[in-house]
Amino acid sequence: MLTRKQHELLSFIDKHLKSTGFSPSFEEMKGALNLKSKSGIHRLISALEERGFLRRRHHRARALEVVRVPENAAARPPEAETVREAGFAPNVIRGDFTTRLPGVRAANDAAAMQLPLYGRIAAGLPIEALRDQETQIEVPMALLGGGEHYALEVAGDSMVEAGIFDGDTVIVRRSETAETGQIVVALVDDAEVTLKRLRRRGNSIALEPANARHETRIFPADRVKVQGHLVALMRRY
Repeated sequence: MLTRKQHELLSFIDKHLKSTGFSPSFEEMKGALNLKSKSGIHRLISALEERGFLRRRHHRARALEVVRVPENAAARPPEAETVREAGFAPNVIRGDFTTRLPGVRAANDAAAMQLPLYGRIAAGLPIEALRDQETQIEVPMALLGGGEHYALEVAGDSMVEAGIFDGDTVIVRRSETAETGQIVVALVDDAEVTLKRLRRRGNSIALEPANARHETRIFPADRVKVQGHLVALMRRY
């Protein structure tokens, strides 16, 4: 099952190939989907390749081949419902799935749910989180409880001793508070986002790695805002 943007990109490439005989440029694809950067196009093409809809002919410029199109190619997948938050807070899909939410599409009726997948969050030094609002990921509903969730891709090795590796996808339940010892998404100085274990030390907060090669960073409590806490992890082999 394709997301709305994946469906739009596949349709655009297919029409372009049929009308011109060659695949569109990344700039043309970016403009057609009204995206701000080419990185979103790269992610969409990779996702379509993984699902068997597209094939790239390597070592050739602008060489994309449509392998197949969705059975109901005319149907446009619905957009996921989003919740607007202030500051960093990403678009999320509410996790109370006792009933089907309007506008939210389950990947397999009751088996999985589409969550927004944002860019790489540092599990080493903090970086500003990349908020690519066009990419989604299928997450088993058994991993989700109540509340609001989103997914982030991990970059770095500072949480390896907690079983979190570079390239893993973490599922985060949005919250503004966390218990000491929880692994959290933390916003530092309203600019940098990192994945660390939170420890409270009086009026300070320690963001603790799970790798002896990395140092714990300690901040005054007012410099750190909790953006959510880790509830699940997904990994591809």
